[in-house]
Amino acid sequence: MKENRLKHLYVEELKDLFSAENQLLKALPKMAKASTSEDLRAAFEEHLAQTREHVARLEKIFKTLGETEGGKKCKGMAGLIEEGAEMIAEDPDPEELDAGLISAAQRVEHYEIAGYGCVSAYAKLLGEARALSLLKQTLDEEKETDKKLTQLSGRINVEAADSEESDEEGGSKKMAAKARAARA
Repeated sequence: MKENRLKHLYVEELKDLFSAENQLLKALPKMAKASTSEDLRAAFEEHLAQTREHVARLEKIFKTLGETEGGKKCKGMAGLIEEGAEMIAEDPDPEELDAGLISAAQRVEHYEIAGYGCVSAYAKLLGEARALSLLKQTLDEEKETDKKLTQLSGRINVEAADSEESDEEGGSKKMAAKARAARA
């Protein structure tokens, strides 16, 4: 029997999203820890809980399809996470760090929105009604997270724009580093 090419693509894209979500489960706690804004930290922690649900939904879909979820690494998500980690490692001033974390997080959200939008369209064409419902629920949550990040950026980006670069001697970098170390 000839395999439906759209179904093959659908399963491959689901595997990619499964890998992406699992990579994000490891990255979000690091982003929350690096954040100096309590509101941003809370947003990352909230999205971590949602991401666990996203993984569980994908597992349900794979079970329904009779497919395994593993075997693929999402290189796109790996690259986005690496960029965010590099920014954290540069140890910018707190305002710049938080603005950069929002930027990194929104790139991740836009990547996920694109992925979930595609697999939702495939699920609809393939008549996968239950999967479509689960995928749309996740897609809506990803869009909502992006909106929340946009709202946070309104304040945090202004703070970054109003801040001045501190000197290495006794500036806010050391205070921010101490604050992050205290949270560790």
